[in-house]
Amino acid sequence: MILTSSNTLESKEIIEYKGLVTGEFLIGSNIYKDLFSGVRDVVAGRTSRYEEELQTAREYALETMKEKAKNLGANAIIGLKISYDNLGGTMGNTILVTAYGTAIQYK
Repeated sequence: MILTSSNTLESKEIIEYKGLVTGEFLIGSNIYKDLFSGVRDVVAGRTSRYEEELQTAREYALETMKEKAKNLGANAIIGLKISYDNLGGTMGNTILVTAYGTAIQYK
């Protein structure tokens, strides 16, 4: 399945717009405890464990979104965006990773 942040597909004809598709993943507050207690793996000011968790969350959100698009009969997603939101408050230190875009069918 093609994923692009562009609103078009170069040299492809869009046959049908299937609608908005989303994928979400929550990273719970335990990640912060795991990251900052005990030994930290910090390289050049970056925490690789935290980056791995974000990457896993992003991949899960993208896969969920692609599955929803497939179920609609789409073979591409255009206008792809990924957002990261700290929910804070009653959710504690929870990050919501959301991927969203427009599912389409092209030929």
